[in-house]
Amino acid sequence: MTKLQGLVLSSVLTLVFIGLAPLLQPPWLLTLFLVLFSLLLSLIRDTRYVSLSIIALAVLYGLGWLSTFVFTCTLGIVVFGEVAFRLTGGEHASYLYHMLAAIVVSIAVMFYLHYTVALVALMGVVAAVLLRAVLGGRDDALMVEALGVAMTMFLFEELKYEVDLSILIAAAVIAFGFGYTSYHLRVADISGLFSGAMIGIILIVFADVRWFLIMLTFFIIGAAATRYRYADKERFGVAQEHGGVRGYFNVFANGLVATGGAILYGITGNPAFAALFMSGVASAAADTAASEIGVTGKTPYLITTFKPVPRGTNGGVTLRGEVAAILASIIVAAVALVMGVADPKLAIVTVIAGFIGTNVDSVVGATLENSGRIGNSGTNLTATFFGGVAGMLLYMLW
Repeated sequence: MTKLQGLVLSSVLTLVFIGLAPLLQPPWLLTLFLVLFSLLLSLIRDTRYVSLSIIALAVLYGLGWLSTFVFTCTLGIVVFGEVAFRLTGGEHASYLYHMLAAIVVSIAVMFYLHYTVALVALMGVVAAVLLRAVLGGRDDALMVEALGVAMTMFLFEELKYEVDLSILIAAAVIAFGFGYTSYHLRVADISGLFSGAMIGIILIVFADVRWFLIMLTFFIIGAAATRYRYADKERFGVAQEHGGVRGYFNVFANGLVATGGAILYGITGNPAFAALFMSGVASAAADTAASEIGVTGKTPYLITTFKPVPRGTNGGVTLRGEVAAILASIIVAAVALVMGVADPKLAIVTVIAGFIGTNVDSVVGATLENSGRIGNSGTNLTATFFGGVAGMLLYMLW
């Protein structure tokens, strides 16, 4: 039996176990059946990690750490999504079929279990297709995907955040529309498409579409800055690889802090978290503009020693880069001000935080990144974190 035949068999039996899940109580009883089934399934060639993923989920369910919905929906999303992906050839278009299959099985499980929190299911679907894109052909991809989907759904279920279905659908359409456009324009790769869509959905759901547009402002600034004098940057040997196409590492490194601020704002309504969001976005925009535009300026100076360094050196700053950083922060603040997300006070804080964030990036780049202790994405995440927190504290203390 081939791996695909094993997956088809798994899908049939997954339907059976989804149907039995609410009937076989307590949970450890179903866990026992699933573990025994998975051990038998593992005897089929190339199905070891499928079996391990099912066993891992079953154990978590048996211990009471996963609800019946999260457990059954994860099983359905992972198994049926993988079958759809493989049946359609495993090409880029296959991710669409993977997602559609996951959506269909999620809706079916929701109806079967009378589950009403569609946000939990949607985030599980997005996490699954994102992890499929990130993990590629790794042998343990299904196991990692299963655990990632389960943990994502568990976290959003624990938030107990209710959202109107029409808003959720609109958020998904807008976010995936933006993600596909970015992919089509070669601004993002396939993992960047899905990670950007995930962030977009979260921003719209927990805040509103204006927050998404503010984040979109950062992506536009980043794309424009990357294209700025690209031929010159190629000649200098400092141009972004692959034309500056962004992947999930870059998306999360630049957007994670701001996304956390949006979630916290949506749950609490505290304006300090709006400041965290704005400052995180401004830091990401300022840093990208400073790096991509500043490198075309005159001789850069290392921020820690003020000694001249070659173009592209981590931690090297130029006057052009600093000005570009401030302008990028002003653009982000102005967009938020016009749309009513920021008042004048928050707009000023946003610009200051963006300047702080980009220079934190330079310091971290000159010290930790140049020594090899941290990568570029880690530097970006650190910069947006310190810029975001600095802006939030400044807003609270003002």
